[in-house]
Amino acid sequence: MQIKLMWDMNSKQVDFSTFCIGNVADALNMKQAEVYRRLKASGILMDYIVACYDVLHTFSREYIVEDIIDLMRKRGVISAA
Repeated sequence: MQIKLMWDMNSKQVDFSTFCIGNVADALNMKQAEVYRRLKASGILMDYIVACYDVLHTFSREYIVEDIIDLMRKRGVISAA
């Protein structure tokens, strides 16, 4: 039996989400709590990171971070600098 965690995520999705938040925060020189807040508020956390976990987790850390940051810029979550 699989235990469901917050937001109906399994433990692998929670671990992956934490991995993404931490690495994006490092790349943007932001606090993890702020990155989490922005990803959650924009829908990127659930609609992209969690929803696409099966595919995303197979890519490299660099690719994942760049992809999430590009999406954050496209959605206006961070400036397009």
